[in-house]
Amino acid sequence: MKITNVNDVPAEKVEMEGVKNCTYRVALSARDGEMSMAMRFFEVAPGGHTPLHQHGYEHEILIMEGAGTVWRAGQELPLQAGDVLYIPADEKHQFKNAGQQAFKFMCLIPAKFQKC
Repeated sequence: MKITNVNDVPAEKVEMEGVKNCTYRVALSARDGEMSMAMRFFEVAPGGHTPLHQHGYEHEILIMEGAGTVWRAGQELPLQAGDVLYIPADEKHQFKNAGQQAFKFMCLIPAKFQKC
């Protein structure tokens, strides 16, 4: 068993083309043992966004704080705390902060795709 407070995990800048004011914390990954999923926490500052991108693996997302949008099939859909998303492999997506406070979400992906 591993117990960690997410606030004790160092935040790193998201380093991808097209990103603005976004950090993440990898709370659980393959470095913690043979896990099937990796747990990451993202924070998008006001005016910030992730890049418009896609991956060859699924995502499960829980919106934790703030207000934002997700780009899907040419539309920006509103998101708020408590919303849950499933993003299939290879579906383009982008998250944007739509408020004046941090937009925070948890993202689960298959552990084999998370760089430790």
